[in-house]
Amino acid sequence: MKRYLKFILVAIILISELTGCQTDQTSDEIPACIKNKITTILNNAVSNPPTQIWKWEVDGKTYFYITADCCDQFNYLYTTNCEIVCAPDGGFTGNGDGNCPTFNTEIKKTLVWEDQRN
Repeated sequence: MKRYLKFILVAIILISELTGCQTDQTSDEIPACIKNKITTILNNAVSNPPTQIWKWEVDGKTYFYITADCCDQFNYLYTTNCEIVCAPDGGFTGNGDGNCPTFNTEIKKTLVWEDQRN
């Protein structure tokens, strides 16, 4: 009986640890202008696929990549002040607008928000 209880306890701890790792970034790490974009997204109809916002860290700078609400539209990369840097991908060709800078280091990408509405 004790073995059975230990097994259940270990299973519960493992499950809680694994599901706890899938949380988004705290809202304090998201700039106010990006939060405003989230509010705008939530005030519109649900897009298909759902909108995602990714934080990109590269060459000592932070950017925010926001997916478009439909096909053949650019996915834009923004500065922390919400200035458009470029469209890395999307558009009719899927190759973006061709205006992105050349990054010198690997891009660290972190999902910070996803529209969870169905």
